Amino acid sequence: MKSIVVFCITLFSALFGNAQENRELFYADPTIYVGNGKYYLTGTGGRRGGPSGFNVLESEDLKNWTLPAGASDSVYMVLTQGDHTYGTRGFWAPQILKVDETYYLTYTANEQTVMAQSKSVLGPYRQKEVAPIDGSEKNIDSYIFKDDDGKFYLYHVRFNRGNYLWVAEFDLRIGKIKPETLTKCFDQTESWEATPNYESSPIMEGPSVLKLKDKYYLFYSANHFRSIDYSVGYAVADSPYGPWSKQKENPIIHRSIVGENGSGHGDFFKGFDGQLYYVYHVHFDQQQISPRRTRIIPVNKKWDAEEGLYKFSVKGNEVIVPLMAEN
Repeated sequence: MKSIVVFCITLFSALFGNAQENRELFYADPTIYVGNGKYYLTGTGGRRGGPSGFNVLESEDLKNWTLPAGASDSVYMVLTQGDHTYGTRGFWAPQILKVDETYYLTYTANEQTVMAQSKSVLGPYRQKEVAPIDGSEKNIDSYIFKDDDGKFYLYHVRFNRGNYLWVAEFDLRIGKIKPETLTKCFDQTESWEATPNYESSPIMEGPSVLKLKDKYYLFYSANHFRSIDYSVGYAVADSPYGPWSKQKENPIIHRSIVGENGSGHGDFFKGFDGQLYYVYHVHFDQQQISPRRTRIIPVNKKWDAEEGLYKFSVKGNEVIVPLMAEN
């Protein structure tokens, strides 16, 4: 009798696990835009197929996701290769932001940062002039930050025997950086940024920026994305250019905290419940890296009066696994 019960439990777990896995989302380098009473999720890839570019899902609760109305072929494209957009390959790491009545989508293609725009969060995002932001050299992983004084800054990655974070003031009107302001953020200096589990050149990427009480908080991922120790830490500065002080509690998102390998490269957003969240990706499983799975985690911020800044941590036992809603 006991063996029959065990068999039934095992069979149920296998069936349930497979059913959930079939509904899981597979966006790497994800971002979530909040507006119009909904959450909008996009990222690199996604398991639902479609042409090259970026597709999107929407949700009202972060757990159950659906295609926007009007989707065809099981996918809703917000930006499509060749449709007045730069790039033929390597569409990575999008970010959506709204300024006045215009939506902007920045992304990587052909190892160049790119910006397109639309009058709707659901696109289509297109360019008036089909070109990258700065074609002078390769640069990826764009993140546009708007400061309180109305100035914009482009945080991104440039290559020099590794991946390093850079920042420059950004002219949103013409979609170009101000080259004279281009500044490297920092070098690889911490042990958690280069663990021995996967040997590679220095890698720091996937930037996102928050400003709180006149302090700038730059969050980034370190280690190669194939490493089980791909993870997220942050640094603090008094200026958008730095100098940056890396925090001793780094990394704040790591496999030892969230329970899955390769946890990193995401973006912050505030939920309708007022909670701060971070959306990120993890490896497919213990043996396989891709397709990378999408995860969402609540973030704590606590004021440290002695240091005069916020300290960040995540609720590792409250990770949300977003799923396609059942029909």
